[in-house]
Amino acid sequence: MSVPQAGTPATLAWREFTSPVGYDWAVTEMEATVARIAAGEDIEQVWLLEHPALYTAGTSAKDADLIEPARFPVHRTGRGGQFTYHGPGQRVAYVMLNLKRRGGDVHAYVSGLERWLIATLEEFGVKGQARAGRVGVWVARGHGREDKIAAIGVRVRRGVSYHGVSLNIVPDLTHFEGIVPCGIREHGVTSLAELGVRAEMADVDVALRRHFEREVLGQLHAFA
Repeated sequence: MSVPQAGTPATLAWREFTSPVGYDWAVTEMEATVARIAAGEDIEQVWLLEHPALYTAGTSAKDADLIEPARFPVHRTGRGGQFTYHGPGQRVAYVMLNLKRRGGDVHAYVSGLERWLIATLEEFGVKGQARAGRVGVWVARGHGREDKIAAIGVRVRRGVSYHGVSLNIVPDLTHFEGIVPCGIREHGVTSLAELGVRAEMADVDVALRRHFEREVLGQLHAFA
């Protein structure tokens, strides 16, 4: 059930899944929800979930970046971006907003998603940063090394966004070795756990909910 979250607009509901969600089912349900939102038959939504271990290939994915195709199931999807990994210990947030009603600026929306993740990470003492030309959120590790801690991949249909973001809390980082994450070979991946931060999924969810309205909806409002 979608439940409106206190402190957010009445047109927005949050839905949290307590068991791993199959990827194909999630995409099918998102597409149905997007259609209803576009038709004015449902409210905007944010879903918080985990997937079982799998790889997804966005619209820009290159076959050469799938290093171990037999390691996990591979799902070809319509979101933007290249290959990424989803699995236990990673918080996925799927965001379905009526961007057409909110000004229609997809670049402002993606920037808002980055700001949302950065603000969330700040609560756990981690300095996340956006990088020009590299969508997502990065952590500087020193000596020129940067590791990705959160990925972003979105699609817009009939003016409504779907897919969204993934934040590494305590995933098995070796699972990223089967792909070139987001097509970037010169940088690695990290997680809150790998950075020495002990955080429960529920704590991260509270932070995500706290910062969503200001960073995502606020960013869209500023550019509307």
